[in-house]
Amino acid sequence: MTLEIIVFIASILTGILMYWSESKSNKIYRFFNHMMHAKDLQMKPENNKGFVHRQAFLMRLVWITFFLLLLAIVVSFVTPFNAFYIQYFASAIVGILIGTYIASLFLFAGESVKKENLEKALQKGKDFVEDLTDGDDDPVKEPLLKEDPHAKIPEQKSARDRLKDKGMIK
Repeated sequence: MTLEIIVFIASILTGILMYWSESKSNKIYRFFNHMMHAKDLQMKPENNKGFVHRQAFLMRLVWITFFLLLLAIVVSFVTPFNAFYIQYFASAIVGILIGTYIASLFLFAGESVKKENLEKALQKGKDFVEDLTDGDDDPVKEPLLKEDPHAKIPEQKSARDRLKDKGMIK
């Protein structure tokens, strides 16, 4: 159990490191993208998507599992003992996923809390409140129409009669 906790904490730190390094440079992902896709389908230069950076949950899970499978194959061939059990594999996947989300939360939370963004949000809130408070004190702008409760509603043709008028049935 202790080794599993150590693997879990180490994988959280690995996930943070993976996310941070991909946010700085996604050269490896860009290399595989250029190698696998046709020229029209290749990612644009301004796109900074990586294996875990700016990736959806499912694709992030696939890439992390693939990475750990490669690591498990290398460990099983290099070391003479079988030290890569299923529980360590699963805790490493979950730990790296948690680490990537922690990194995205802390590394890029500063971008959304800049002074300009806060001022924009404050101004939008002020505009919204002004829109709510502008106008007359009387919420009803048009006088209510009084309807005669005993007025006869004009009869409408039935659906069958309308179809007959259009010539769809006889």
